[in-house]
Amino acid sequence: MTDFKEKFDSYRVAFENALDEYLASVSLKPQILDESFRYSLKLGGKRVRPVLMFACAQMFGGKISDVASLAVALEMIHTYSLIHDDLPAMDNDDFRRGQPSSHKKFGEGQAILAGDALLNQAFSVCVEECKKGRTYVNAAALIAKNAGACGMIAGQAADLYFQGRDDASEADYEFIVRNKTSKMFMSAVAVPAYVYDADENIAALMLEFGKNLGYLFQITDDMLDVSGDFEKLGKTVGKDAEEDKLSAVRVYGLEECSQKADRLCELCLKLLSQLPYECGFLEEFTRYVRGREQ
Repeated sequence: MTDFKEKFDSYRVAFENALDEYLASVSLKPQILDESFRYSLKLGGKRVRPVLMFACAQMFGGKISDVASLAVALEMIHTYSLIHDDLPAMDNDDFRRGQPSSHKKFGEGQAILAGDALLNQAFSVCVEECKKGRTYVNAAALIAKNAGACGMIAGQAADLYFQGRDDASEADYEFIVRNKTSKMFMSAVAVPAYVYDADENIAALMLEFGKNLGYLFQITDDMLDVSGDFEKLGKTVGKDAEEDKLSAVRVYGLEECSQKADRLCELCLKLLSQLPYECGFLEEFTRYVRGREQ
């Protein structure tokens, strides 16, 4: 576990360096837009998606620098989604990563615009990466598709729609998770496969791994909303029940959630065992997600 933590931290530091390099090239006007743009992006967090992307790039025999810009783009998309998710019209959360949410610090209007700026800047980065050739076009297209109306946005729309509805089903919950959470994980692990033009069967395995890892991440997140604490999570707990969200705990109950998480963990490990690469870090990462407390 010590080796895993050291490797995780090294990937995270590498990402922070790539992010700082990108931010040094950006100066937005007016100043409040620049401040709000940087605020949520630099609040920290575990940087799970960039870490996954860097680990997968090295697994394929590539370099972190090959995907660093796409990792920055993906994290900007993730950060925009968190800013909008915290708004009173969405999940109405005053804290993110232990600090005031963007709308609490800058106001709702500026928070919305900060999110818009992050999303558009992310796609600008993706367009620049497309100049590197066909494989980067395919990777950027995957990010755009999974973040858009057929991905994360669809999941968020369904999440809002089914809030408080008695007729919501397990299938509805799975739709939300598959789109809102899993597709961002699918981008993180499959972008390197696309960049390096991996065999379509390998790419399919990576997408399937990402889908189930995202599902595992969301179920553990839903359980932590019941059993976690603010100091570790950095965000308000008990929100799902308070707002009658369609969560895993509401659908399955806490005990079955735990069993389902165990099964998903095993499925992820089985998928990794089918890859012709050394997957030790990804295996430990999967176990880390299953056992996380934050």
